[in-house]
Amino acid sequence: MSQPIEETEPREIAEFRREVRAWIEANRPGDPGFKLPQSFLEVESDRQFEFLRAWQRKLYEAGYLGLDWPAEYGGHGREGLQRIVSQEMARARTPFMVNTIGLQWAGPTILVYGSDAQKQRMLKPILSAEEIWCQGFSEPGAGSDLASVQTRAERAGDGWTVTGHKVWTTLAQHAKWMILLARTDPDVGKYDGLSYFLFPMDAAGVTVQPLVKMSGEGGFNQVIFDASPMPGDALLGELGQGWQVAMTTLTHERGAADGSGGGSLGASEGVRQVADLATRVRRHGRPAAADPAMRERLADLWIREEALRLASLRARVPGLNPERPLALRLMNKLVFSEFAQDLADVACELEGPAATLWLGDPNAPDRAEWPRAYMNSFGMTIGGGTSEIQRNILGERVLDLPKGK
Repeated sequence: MSQPIEETEPREIAEFRREVRAWIEANRPGDPGFKLPQSFLEVESDRQFEFLRAWQRKLYEAGYLGLDWPAEYGGHGREGLQRIVSQEMARARTPFMVNTIGLQWAGPTILVYGSDAQKQRMLKPILSAEEIWCQGFSEPGAGSDLASVQTRAERAGDGWTVTGHKVWTTLAQHAKWMILLARTDPDVGKYDGLSYFLFPMDAAGVTVQPLVKMSGEGGFNQVIFDASPMPGDALLGELGQGWQVAMTTLTHERGAADGSGGGSLGASEGVRQVADLATRVRRHGRPAAADPAMRERLADLWIREEALRLASLRARVPGLNPERPLALRLMNKLVFSEFAQDLADVACELEGPAATLWLGDPNAPDRAEWPRAYMNSFGMTIGGGTSEIQRNILGERVLDLPKGK
């Protein structure tokens, strides 16, 4: 049996971990009395949103968000500690941070490319959840082929106007800001004609239309821009540098870079929960866990889960990855999203016909969370680049294979 992690860490790290664990135990929110989203992709109602925003604000005010960010921008300047908080939140299965896009994608990108004025203006409200962010990358005709986006940003006096259409825009209905990838020069190559903006969602001419997923939940939207005004200082980085800036964002979105303001993508389900389900579900008059074939599948899932945990630790030690230092980090999004999908799939198989029962049905095992998790898992294997795109990235950047034609 492995040692508790705090027994293998330096004293100051172990003490901080115990401090965080005790704070979470004393302050974690109780059952709100209504359905909570499983991840930031499903936040649809105002009461869900306000509950989650209050939790993020409480965590920030306690000093547990923005630990790695500079103090002059609202952080705490305590490098290397944010991951401890995220690990303890996942262990305790606390609610996720509603401003995930701001904390994990927009904020780290602004820290790299932003002017001092942009950092001063944008970063602290991200941490406190005062201002929520959404992402304007994908379009109806440009998803996996992101460089083909056609939303235009055109000069208008000292500022810009934006015309176009974005889709799968999570949290757009609550967002104050959008990280926006738009075409600023249609006469050059598609990678060179893009720029990256910090777009104000309260601008005129912006229409947010909700999209309903197959689970019946909202959270996604499409956003239409009709000559929407944008100030001149909305540009992040240099004009025409949008593709490079966007790749920085996607590196953070795929979990391949440090610098997050904190939080996690959603509640983390584990093999332990599926094994518990297998002891409660009965097949042919006995627990499903008594079936040797099912025990073998659960053992395989446990091995994968443990391998993922150890790989995450190994990825942080450069000396253990000398030949391909980015391999484990670039694998992160692919392997975690597919593992979560396989886990939910096995749980639904265990439930059998009961997996067709839905939220609110008193006979649904575990309040229908497993079939809900399975349907929601496809958002994770598609968003941030599909599994197919991730395999191409691994082939080209890790294995040095030639690009396909």
